[in-house]
Amino acid sequence: MTEDVFLQLSNVSKSFDRGENVINDLNLDIRKGEFLTLLGPSGCGKTTTLRMIAGFETPSAGDIVIDGDNMTDKSPHERCVNTVFQNYALFPHMNIFDNIAFGLKMKKVSKSDIKSKVAEMLAMVQLEGFENRMPSQLSGGQMQRVAIARAIVNNPKVLLLDEPLGALDLKLRKQMQLELKHLQKQLGITFVFVTHDQEEALTMSDRIVVMNKGIIEQIGTPEELYENPKTRFVADFLGETNLLDGEAIKIKEAEVLLNLEQEQDIIRIPNKNYEIGEKFTVSIRPERITIKENPEENDVWLQCKFKERIYIGSSVKTVMLLKNGKEIVVNEPIGHDFKFKDFDKDVFVTWNPQNTVVIKA
Repeated sequence: MTEDVFLQLSNVSKSFDRGENVINDLNLDIRKGEFLTLLGPSGCGKTTTLRMIAGFETPSAGDIVIDGDNMTDKSPHERCVNTVFQNYALFPHMNIFDNIAFGLKMKKVSKSDIKSKVAEMLAMVQLEGFENRMPSQLSGGQMQRVAIARAIVNNPKVLLLDEPLGALDLKLRKQMQLELKHLQKQLGITFVFVTHDQEEALTMSDRIVVMNKGIIEQIGTPEELYENPKTRFVADFLGETNLLDGEAIKIKEAEVLLNLEQEQDIIRIPNKNYEIGEKFTVSIRPERITIKENPEENDVWLQCKFKERIYIGSSVKTVMLLKNGKEIVVNEPIGHDFKFKDFDKDVFVTWNPQNTVVIKA
C-alpha cells in the first residue's frame, strides 16, 4: 500500500447463492481524506462493495485493508468505519441527544465528554437546540443530519454513505449535497459515497468510480470522466451525450476519416495510430453542438433536419434527425437566439473537433 492510499480493495470478488460473481476481481485504492463516489445503475455492485468495506458482507476472494490493517475477516464493530443509510436508521424511542450519544455510551465515555461531543456534533450539523426532540418531530433533512452526526461522533477513519440523500425532495437534496461536501472537508474524514445519481456524483466527489456489472469501468475526477470517457458505458451513463458508431475508412498522417452510421456521414478525427477498418464510437455532448445553416471550414458537421424543440427550464433541447433517422440532441441556454423557423429545411449540427470524444470499440 502506497503512502497516500488509506483504504485498499485488492482482487476483491463476491458471489452469492448461484456462484456468479456480483463483484469480479475489483481493485480500488482510496486516498486519505478524499470524497470518493461509487456510481452506477442498480445491480452494478456498488452497494455490495460498500457493505464489504463495512463488514456486513464477507468477500469471496481478495483483501480489504484500512490504514494498513487487514480488515477482510473482521466483524463490523472491529472496523474503524461507520455507515449512514438512506432510511436514517435512528432509534425512534430515543431523543436526538441519545441517538447521537449512543455510540459514545457503548464505549463508556464519561458523561461530561458525551455532553460536549454531542453539542459539538449538533453545532456542526446546524441542529443546536434540537437535542430533546424525537425523530418523529424532525423533517427528512434534519433526520439525515442526525444520522450523519451519530456516525461521525465516534471519529471513524472512514464514513460510508449508502444513497443517504435518496429519500429527500430535489431542492433539499441539492442543499444537503453542498452541506455534506462542506462537512467532509471540515472533518477531513475519508468518505465513500454510493449513488446512482450522476449529477449528485459530479457535484460532490473528488473522484468517481463508475461501476457496471460488478467491474470498474473508469475512475477519475468528475471533469476527467465527463470530458474523456474511456468506454461507451461511461460516456452514456455520466450525463447526456450523443453516441454515433463509425469505422475508419481512410488514414492520413494527422487525421482519420470515419464513416458514421451506416455510410451516411463522414467526419474527421485525430490519428492516434488507428488502422483502416477499426470500429469506434464517437461521443459529443449536447451543449457542445451548434445548429448552423452552413458549417464553417474547421467545423465537424452532420447534415440533418429538425424534429422538435423542448423547453426544460435551464435550457432548450432541440432534437435533430440525421439522414438515417438517428436522433441528435442539442442543448442551448435559455435566451439563445433561435433563428431557424423552417423545420423542413436541411441544416447542419456542428461542433469543434476538440469536443469529439473517440472511444475504440
